[in-house]
Formats: sequence, C-alpha cells, structure tokens
Amino acid sequence: QVQLVQSGGGLVQAGGSLRLSCAASERTSSSWIMGWFRQAPGKEREFVSAISWSAGRTYYSDSVKGRFYISRDYAKNTVYLQMNSLKPEDTAVYFCAARASFLVPQSWFTDGGTKDDYWGQGTQVTVSS
Repeated sequence: QVQLVQSGGGLVQAGGSLRLSCAASERTSSSWIMGWFRQAPGKEREFVSAISWSAGRTYYSDSVKGRFYISRDYAKNTVYLQMNSLKPEDTAVYFCAARASFLVPQSWFTDGGTKDDYWGQGTQVTVSS
C-alpha cells in the first residue's frame, strides 16, 4: 500500500509564502501522477495542481495559476507545492494525492479525486488578512 506523508503548511500572513512536501513510499508504476487538492470549511475538496512524474508536465487550477508551483524530486519520490502571494481564500486543508496513471484523471479536475487515489494525511494552511 502506497503511503503519502505530507509536511509543511501552517499560518502565514496574506502575501506570504509556504511550501508543502509530500513523500511517497513507492511508485507502483512508471506512469505516475501526483498532485494537490484542498478543502476549505464547508466546501468540497477541489483540485489545485498536479504533475506527471515522467514528463514533468504540470497542471494548475485557475485560482492558483501564477502563484503556486508544483515540482518533484524524482529520486526522493517527493512532490512539492510552493505557494506564493497567498490570499485568505487559500486557507484550507491541503491534501496530497497520487495515482498510477499516464494522464491526470478527469475526476481530479471535476470531482476532487476519488477513493481510488492514494491520499496524504492533510495539512492545514491558514492565511491571515
């Protein structure tokens, strides 16, 4: 069973930066996608960003494009989310996810991921105004 262990997050003022990390215990396939979701209080979980492991192709939601940057360390099986110019509306619990897939699953964009994905434990990000 793949385990995803997250680190980072915390409290920051608006305009500040934070970096999240997510280390996977293993990759079950050479076709591997890792990404980030977030869930604010009273809202559904939503897609934030993803990266294809082999090609390094990146994907972002419109709400974070130009402010957040996803990257991976191939050797460490770790994905990072650098969050800059943070806004109070970025406040949420952030979850790391992974799936053995060549393409980012459509469910990541439309349904906030599914139970078929591997999930991290979640980490709180709070942006104060």
